Amino acid sequence: MSDKWTTAHIPDQHGRVAVVTGANTGLGFETARALAERGASVVLAVRNVEKGEKAAARISGEVTVQALDLTSLDSVRAAAQALRSRYDRLDLLINNAGVMYTPKQTTADGFEMQFGTNHLGHFALTGLLLDLMLPVPGSRVVTVSSTGHRIRAAIHFDDLQWERSYSRAGAYGQSKLANLMFTYELQRRLASHGTTVAVAAHPGLSSTELVRNSPAAIRLPLTWLAPLVTQTPAMGALPTLRAAADPAVLGGQYYGPGGRLEIKGHPQLATSSTQSYETAVQQRLWAVSEDLTGVMFPIAQSQQNRIPSGPAITS
Repeated sequence: MSDKWTTAHIPDQHGRVAVVTGANTGLGFETARALAERGASVVLAVRNVEKGEKAAARISGEVTVQALDLTSLDSVRAAAQALRSRYDRLDLLINNAGVMYTPKQTTADGFEMQFGTNHLGHFALTGLLLDLMLPVPGSRVVTVSSTGHRIRAAIHFDDLQWERSYSRAGAYGQSKLANLMFTYELQRRLASHGTTVAVAAHPGLSSTELVRNSPAAIRLPLTWLAPLVTQTPAMGALPTLRAAADPAVLGGQYYGPGGRLEIKGHPQLATSSTQSYETAVQQRLWAVSEDLTGVMFPIAQSQQNRIPSGPAITS
């Protein structure tokens, strides 16, 4: 694979429908813009519709806006229903939106904000839209994780909502680890269908609004050092775009910047943490996520004895 994959490598997207969450700014905006400029019909699924409309006006191509608040399962269901009424197929679902290092707070459904937004909201949205994707050859679910899935990260089944104690970094790490575990388990369940695949990506260290909730001890140094250690949102979006559009991508793969420590650079195949591949935890997280969201996926449960070892799971 090329070491210098760019938006110029995105194949023609005419006739394809893509939903991008959190697409009014940052990585999501750059992802949506690149896909629209290559001909896709792109839906900006955003919490603030006014900001979404302003973002859509800055993109050349066929772009619409859909209200979606991932902190509310009612909003997720309403958005899925609205999309189902407008489209009879979906080629790309890009689970990009997220929050990072928020103060302790809960979603409308009582979930810890980072776990509820980054994982559970996207889990529910994917389950509610997946049957629009299953018949579509080449369709993909791309979920954006982070190198933060390695930092103080574990799935705390005994306290998923951080009710006993709270760590901003730990809660973020749990949510980003959950994104990867969801992707790997989803791919196993999709494998027998032979059409849709699940892929993950991470942006490295990109200069976006995501760090606005970070403690000052982290936020201020990043602000000062940003020109040296971060990359633009357009570069940060490239791993997501490669996961979504590169014909060579396989289900269960994970893409990130190819530079040192995966902080910057053009997108390449990456490897996630050892614990992200723990199949028993993936399957337990899936079951808990179904219980918490009330969303059941239209695909069969994966079988433990059929789970291949190793990081890459082909479709």
